[in-house]
Amino acid sequence: MYKLLRSVLFWFPPEPVHYFSMNCFRFFCSIAPLKKILSTIFSPRGKQVTLYTRNGTLTFENPVGLGAGFDKNARYLRELDCMGFGSVEIGTVTPRPQDGNEKPRLFRLPADKALINRMGFNNDGAERITQRLKEWRETDGRRSKMIVGGNIGKNKVTPNEEAWKDYEICFEALFDYVDYFTVNVSSPNTPGLRALQDKDALKQILTNLQQKNSTRANPKPIFLKIAPDLSPGQVDDVIELALAIHLDGIVATNTTISRDNLVTAKEKVDAIGAGGLSGKPVQNVSTAIVKQIVEKTNGAVPVIASGGIFSGKDAAEKIAAGAVLIQVWTGFIYEGPGIIKRICKDL
Repeated sequence: MYKLLRSVLFWFPPEPVHYFSMNCFRFFCSIAPLKKILSTIFSPRGKQVTLYTRNGTLTFENPVGLGAGFDKNARYLRELDCMGFGSVEIGTVTPRPQDGNEKPRLFRLPADKALINRMGFNNDGAERITQRLKEWRETDGRRSKMIVGGNIGKNKVTPNEEAWKDYEICFEALFDYVDYFTVNVSSPNTPGLRALQDKDALKQILTNLQQKNSTRANPKPIFLKIAPDLSPGQVDDVIELALAIHLDGIVATNTTISRDNLVTAKEKVDAIGAGGLSGKPVQNVSTAIVKQIVEKTNGAVPVIASGGIFSGKDAAEKIAAGAVLIQVWTGFIYEGPGIIKRICKDL
């Protein structure tokens, strides 16, 4: 059924149809009997996963999460909960609102089961997003067991030497309304952002957040999202830092700037231009990085795997590599809301 619907939706530009689809689902979920039916259809009977971290224990109803970038502004938490996600990562959130890059900025590569995006951290800013999270926690969220993570970043205009301040602002704003944080220094769509993956810059950001976290009565787990384009040596640097500062976990991986081995015609890919590539082309490199982290740390640093997950088989590959949880994004676009239930059933 979804494949038929997808064939219609794919006739339209990706970004507008994303909001159209989710707004339609929001309408259906606003009707209580329909919401109950939809929840019954989509919600999996997934095995709970308990994640033990230095800064707290999180219990996920199932291991399938939605990666950051889909619900940037925390507008669709009720609807995503209805679809059966064990967790949803909102954001990336920046201190101040920003429009992101010029449109069009999201592109499909169906032959490769991939997307290219150069969104540029478009979001409503920490203040407005925090208010939405608060409202959700006080209404639908009171009955929800879905884990909500806050993916945080810096504004485009903030120089890298002051980036740590932006991450702190977002951390303080969202703290009471999210279950964990993910520090995003790996998007390729904010100029200079990936330079923050260098060891010294990363240490400043993460150490400051850990210090702020330690002053809280109920500290929240802090994860780091890394790029698939890091060299093995750079990944080792991240691992060394993660162990040194007792980071709670790593999300592996973000999108890639590589365009290697694509089926889509080079002319079409070149015409799309810059942006992060996600989906099937990232699957193998993401799995390799998951495996490297797990082996180098002997499993001491939990890994959430993201990249090229379209099926239970793909999810099992990541878990076999050592991941404790998975996140879908591009696979969700191509496979539809039934992907959560199918993956949980297969696992």
